[in-house]
Amino acid sequence: MRIFTIGLVLWAGFAVAQTYPAKPVRWIVPTGPGSAVDVNARRVAPRLSEALGQPVIVDNRPGANSMIGAREAARAAPDGYTLFQAVVNNALNDLLTPDPCCILNDKLIAVTRLYTTPLVMVVHPSVAANNLREYVALARAQPQMLTYASGGNGAITQMVGELLKVTAGIQLREIPYKAIGAEVPDLIGGHVLTAFLSPVVIRDHVRSGKLRGIAVAARERLAILPDVPTTAEAGFPGVEGSGWNGIFVPAGTPPAIVVRLQHEIAKVLVSKEVLDDALTLGTQAGGEKPEEFAAFVRAELQKWGKLVKDAGIKIQ
Repeated sequence: MRIFTIGLVLWAGFAVAQTYPAKPVRWIVPTGPGSAVDVNARRVAPRLSEALGQPVIVDNRPGANSMIGAREAARAAPDGYTLFQAVVNNALNDLLTPDPCCILNDKLIAVTRLYTTPLVMVVHPSVAANNLREYVALARAQPQMLTYASGGNGAITQMVGELLKVTAGIQLREIPYKAIGAEVPDLIGGHVLTAFLSPVVIRDHVRSGKLRGIAVAARERLAILPDVPTTAEAGFPGVEGSGWNGIFVPAGTPPAIVVRLQHEIAKVLVSKEVLDDALTLGTQAGGEKPEEFAAFVRAELQKWGKLVKDAGIKIQ
């Protein structure tokens, strides 16, 4: 009887996958239109629509450090018709201010990673440092004089700033902003001196001399900023941090649908056009299987959880 029941469940799942999707699919983005995350979504969604044979509609739900979109996705029916593009800040929220409704790898289950983007440390040209070693020396000589911009408590930009402080043994003064990217005008104007931002956001400013690229917080240099060394090259290999995003669906979504979504999204991400775009934007395309992406998220929580403890980070 048990074997019969298992077989029936497997057959039902297969049947669901065969008929899926039968209507448009909603893709929730937890950031505003025109953001880097939104651009990622609008690059992939039309191609996913072609593969699925149904419209994939991008729906921006920004706010609350990406939690508004997460809560809405978690409340949706687990039928594969609601996708949530979680970002690294969602994982950090689970670490610092967990909301039981929408914890990643629990209430929202992993499908696949979309993109990972190493952050670039940039400074205003008035800062008397041409590289990370000089910056650290300056910070040690003048504690709290140098400022860095963050997206506020729990944002990846705060985490990278605090990681640098702990690793290098320096004191920087944090200037929080309400959203990642909002600090750029103040950074160019010299009102805040340091930031950790997406390469495509600061590339033109670095090339024009309005900002100075200090280090890429990753193990390899970026093709769009080839002259900016990595933190490892500067002697701080542990100072790495990236913005990442990936697709999750409500817990209870049939496994066959999860597998179908991962398969179709992965095909989009390995296409030459998307890979070329990723290189131009200084980002890396994903496409891993659900269990691999879930393991990646767990590793991120472990890494940043240690920093939260070591740096004594608390939500204010």
